Amino acid sequence: MSRPSWVEIDLGAVAHNVRQLAAHASDAKLCAVVKADGYGHGAPAVAKTALDNGAAWLAVATVEEGVQLREEGITAPVLLLSEPPRDDLDAVANADLTPTLYTVPAVDALAQVVHRRGEGGMEVHLKVDTGMHRVGAHPKALPELARRVSGRPPLRLGGIWSHFAVADTDPDFTRRQIEIFDRAVRLAKAALPAGSPPVLRHLANTPGALSHPDSHLDMVRTGLGIYGLYPHPAARPLIDLRPAMKIVSHVSHVLRHPQGARPSYGRVRPLPASSKVATLPLGYADGIPRGISEGGEVLIGGRRFPLAGRVTMDQMVVDVGDQAVEVGDEAVLVGAVGFESISLDDWAELSDTINYEVVSRIGPRLPRRHVS
Repeated sequence: MSRPSWVEIDLGAVAHNVRQLAAHASDAKLCAVVKADGYGHGAPAVAKTALDNGAAWLAVATVEEGVQLREEGITAPVLLLSEPPRDDLDAVANADLTPTLYTVPAVDALAQVVHRRGEGGMEVHLKVDTGMHRVGAHPKALPELARRVSGRPPLRLGGIWSHFAVADTDPDFTRRQIEIFDRAVRLAKAALPAGSPPVLRHLANTPGALSHPDSHLDMVRTGLGIYGLYPHPAARPLIDLRPAMKIVSHVSHVLRHPQGARPSYGRVRPLPASSKVATLPLGYADGIPRGISEGGEVLIGGRRFPLAGRVTMDQMVVDVGDQAVEVGDEAVLVGAVGFESISLDDWAELSDTINYEVVSRIGPRLPRRHVS
């Protein structure tokens, strides 16, 4: 069985974007962030493509996401972006993931697990809070945390990092974060024993990598950009990115309705004229934002048609007027057909949200088809 709706992922676009970002990062390593199933693009396929085109590291949000990459045969370093739960520490070690730590109890617990296993040491990265105020050690606590790691032989301090809060909108605050991070790292290094190996410093996300070259340091972590999406409009002139996602469906039903008919839940607006209404078999359970119900459009046969009413859980309706649209015709919800295109940014604007949220909510009910 196969649904008449799917998400098409252009891995050629992903490869292009990774190469562009790697070049933009200059001498810094590139870490491809593939959390949330690769922002809805399919984490294993995106990860392999990224590694083949210049990425040196991968990053995920959860232990399960890291384990999935290992099960797909990926051996590159995989960074966990948050402290793992205590119950998952054995799984972290089994999968050879690189955990992020920012509390003393987590350092001690992980050291005990690694020591008990009697295997080689484990590299860890420390996260310092420079202004995001979500997770991370206080800058003043970082030296002691670094000493704690260095005093636990099963653990090796491999990196120190932080995360920008407003790299796309507030350059002054971002510069302060860079200064705080630099000072915290210098103090942490001073607290380490003489002869300690180099520590990988990483701070920049996609907007930071594009707009703040002084934040590149030893590695940049790029998520949104590798999928061909821009963190803000001002970034468009800085780099050439290509959208990797296309959302496709097929017309499942067509019926003419009189002027004034009000299709779908809520009967929110009347048809301006007698029109054919085409139904598409996907909806907000698949991640199609309900917010595009007003102003949203679909491409059928290369022409733009407006939605005829609210997006529902499993279906959506399109006003195709008197055009020769039939059951089985292809409909493109996101992507380009000829000279017409609809983007995830269009959806984000209509839904009063950001492209990060829109793309990561495209659900697993829609099969992914990866093409190159």
